Amino acid sequence: MKAGVLALQGDYAAHAKALEVAGAEAFEVRCLSDLSGLDALVLPGGESTVMGLLLQRFGMMEPLRERILSGLPVFGTCAGLILLAKEIEGKDQARLGLLDLRVRRNAYGRQIDSFRTLLSTCVPGAEEIEGVFIRAPCVTAAGRGVEVLASHGGFPVLVRQGWIFAATFHPELVPDAPIHRWFLSSIEAGR
Repeated sequence: MKAGVLALQGDYAAHAKALEVAGAEAFEVRCLSDLSGLDALVLPGGESTVMGLLLQRFGMMEPLRERILSGLPVFGTCAGLILLAKEIEGKDQARLGLLDLRVRRNAYGRQIDSFRTLLSTCVPGAEEIEGVFIRAPCVTAAGRGVEVLASHGGFPVLVRQGWIFAATFHPELVPDAPIHRWFLSSIEAGR
């Protein structure tokens, strides 16, 4: 399986390694032509405002939105989740707006407030994993079609809506890549 990682800004290298550990051929996506031939795409953590602006500047926002709407499986983490969200509290920034969530950026505080915690999930093979939260967003509302697969403090932290998967934490920093394995196996099972 050929899985792309948006490599405009953010923690794309760690996702590429996690995808390879999970059995995929990882490919860095830096321009519009890089979107062709992908079986899946990861939108990494980083700075969502910068990523959105770069997607627009490089003419990738609308084609990427269309590819996802046409069934390209996508997994957004942290800033990637923000890019996918329909609504961002107090912000009107460039985003894909495809995932029926309302999110609050940097909800857990500043960089110094980053933390790790044990999470219970509904993901086969990853029923209990470490969640790494780095200036993480918080999902403050999820639409009816959004499946919540893990929560922390009463807020969803791992969700799925059709072929759109998203996490507020950084699963690429967890050994053995269990969430990436699940993402890829979900795609394989759905083919």
